[in-house]
Amino acid sequence: METFYITTPIYYVNDTPHIGHAYTTVVADILNRYHKLFADDSFFLTGTDEHGQKVQNAAKARGLEPLAHCDEMVLRFQAVWQELAIQPDFFIRTTMPFHQECVQRCLQVLFDKGEIYSDEYEGWYSVSEEIFYTEKDLVNGKSPAGKEVQKVKEKNYFFKMSAYQERLIKTIEENPYFIQPDGKRSEVLGFLKAPLGDLCISRPKSRLNWGIELPFDSEYVTYVWFDALVNYISALGIHTQGPKGDIFDRYWQSAVHLIGKDILMTHAVYWPTMLMALNLPLPKQIFAHGWWLTDVGSKMSKSEGPVVAPLDMKDLVGVDPFRYFLIRDIYLGNDAKFSKELVLARINSELANNFGNLASRTLNLVQKYLDGAVPAPSETQNETKELCILALQCAPKVRDHIRAMAPNVAVEQIISLLTATNKYLDTLAPWKAAKSDLPLAAESLYSALEVLRISAILLSPVMPNKMATLLGWLGWNKPPNFEDAASWQLLSEGTKVSKGEVLFPRI
Repeated sequence: METFYITTPIYYVNDTPHIGHAYTTVVADILNRYHKLFADDSFFLTGTDEHGQKVQNAAKARGLEPLAHCDEMVLRFQAVWQELAIQPDFFIRTTMPFHQECVQRCLQVLFDKGEIYSDEYEGWYSVSEEIFYTEKDLVNGKSPAGKEVQKVKEKNYFFKMSAYQERLIKTIEENPYFIQPDGKRSEVLGFLKAPLGDLCISRPKSRLNWGIELPFDSEYVTYVWFDALVNYISALGIHTQGPKGDIFDRYWQSAVHLIGKDILMTHAVYWPTMLMALNLPLPKQIFAHGWWLTDVGSKMSKSEGPVVAPLDMKDLVGVDPFRYFLIRDIYLGNDAKFSKELVLARINSELANNFGNLASRTLNLVQKYLDGAVPAPSETQNETKELCILALQCAPKVRDHIRAMAPNVAVEQIISLLTATNKYLDTLAPWKAAKSDLPLAAESLYSALEVLRISAILLSPVMPNKMATLLGWLGWNKPPNFEDAASWQLLSEGTKVSKGEVLFPRI
């Protein structure tokens, strides 16, 4: 048994969830479910980031107090995650008292150690990104991401981030898996070739009062990124009584931060240096995934152009097929195009034509020729023995790829097994054999039923509802577990199988 702690970024509440939010959170949910299937001790954290200039401005525009705005907006995220069968072990809000206490304790520790100092700052500030930039950072008068900036001059507090630059470089160079994929690791090391400045970690209340107050100066609130990053440890109960008690030592050093590549530097530079200054261990891995792109190759986001609402796709294809597409169609770390046509093509080819077809014809033939009951297992044919070997190899391969953060490759192993089983049935043709050699037909149908059982267990983290339905049709009433998926001939002779509606209707 391993320990696994998976986190997503916490999402700003000043908008509604879009495809990017859904992708990160569905992937994290699926990884968490897989690790629990493997009997690992797994914990999944997601939540909402509720402080900062953008939230304050959005609340003001609606004529609401910031907390009332957040209380309303957070329900949108929670409702969408529920509809997408996302089940975090904890949903954190940065307005929760225990989190605010943890942030203040972290700040006080750094201040007492001399890691925080005050100075006057003059530079360019991007409200949409909540980030300060120097003159040399700007590109055509805007932030590197093309966002509007405004000139700001004010006294603030700074964290001595620059003091940890060489230590951070050494850590990244000595731990090749700390930042993944490799291209993003190289990108961070390239960024760190230039001198690293100190990090402004405060905002004066005269400009922004919606935030966590600095424990050592009541005229200031905490910079929203400092506040947000601490959620990864506050949820585990460090420096405070967390929601699940003190589980920091249990989970922290197995932490994997799953993030979008646009927030790589805050997670790979700000966060590790903060932890170093706090004398805390670093997470196991920071994994930056790619973006979903439009048909013309641009990032799909509200600020960049057309965006897909996840529930629109869920309503079109169903929640489980939509989850399947998100995990199947992109190698974690790469960009990929997203369109309705691509979703339908993947679902129709692999779920309807392959998986659904195997389930339909196998169960129909068992009903027609075997009185709707599981036959006795047998392996008289070489094709059956070969299929058995393939099936027994599948579960360990899936586990290896999940633990290597390659869920699409893990799913590909299962699809390959289903494809091989369809070919196996085509070869042995039980619909013909049943008329002259019923034991041969029974052998091939038993083997196909076993593949369906194994595949349903292995795909239950991806499609929990559909796979529960299929296992019910097979008369399999045990909760999915890895040992059963790694075993052959577990279906009992005489068990009644049933057949409901089409498992994956062609769309």
